[in-house]
Amino acid sequence: MSFQEKELNFPSVGQGWGIVGLALVSILVFSPVMLLDDVLGKGISLFLYYALSMGGVFFVAHFMRKSRTGIRRYDFSLSSLKMMALVSVSIIAIQVGIVSPLANLLPMSDSFKQIFIELGNQKGVFPFLTIVVAAPILEELIFRGIILDGFLRRYSPVKSIVLSSFLFGIVHFNPWQFIAAFLIGLLAGWVYYKTRKLSLTIIIHVVNNLVAFVGGYFQDAEEAMSESFIESYGGVTNMILIIVGGILASVVCVYLLKKQFETIKVDKWQNSVSNSDGVANSVVDVGVDGK
Repeated sequence: MSFQEKELNFPSVGQGWGIVGLALVSILVFSPVMLLDDVLGKGISLFLYYALSMGGVFFVAHFMRKSRTGIRRYDFSLSSLKMMALVSVSIIAIQVGIVSPLANLLPMSDSFKQIFIELGNQKGVFPFLTIVVAAPILEELIFRGIILDGFLRRYSPVKSIVLSSFLFGIVHFNPWQFIAAFLIGLLAGWVYYKTRKLSLTIIIHVVNNLVAFVGGYFQDAEEAMSESFIESYGGVTNMILIIVGGILASVVCVYLLKKQFETIKVDKWQNSVSNSDGVANSVVDVGVDGK
């Protein structure tokens, strides 16, 4: 690949870091929106804050991608029901068997506990729209649709998936969510590499966030944060069984997904997928510049 061809592929690793930096700036710039809690309510102000901050990041990153490469499309076409079910079960198993145990190894300060308690107590329509709808769509567009897609055009698949997952973890700006985001990013990145379908990575993200959101209705966030790791699993025996079961389920699901990926043919450079299941392709052209 020539130097000129590489320049046409956006982003590079450095530009990926620039997008993460832009996210930090955007979070700070739009933070005054959270002061509207008393006027609009916490749920609405959180939704507006997230939509403005991460929506702004996507708008800028999309514009930069389009101006450098001419690419403005994202593949939201649905895959087979079997594949959608497998990615859903995969992320639940990984969350239960791998992510939660690793995240609980890190001690948490009282200030961070309070932040997570406040997030866990967010219930209702607008928190749902923020956590389960807006976050999966915007973050997958940015980190898989733009960053990983660009990396895959420049670097090896392993390097692209690991680096994009690392950036996805970093943008959460705390070590506990970094672990979850990094591991979710590895699964979503692998799925995107094999299919080029954002619909599948969004499903992974939606299911992950939905499980956490629904869990907030069954257990008080403050009570959950005060429990020890073993208590959260209901005892040592339950903990071992759940973790081992989660790991085994993860391995089985990944194996079955791999077999499914062998049945599809991916055009790696055009964001189009020809599926042997006969599922129609649906590529969305995002014309944020109005053209």
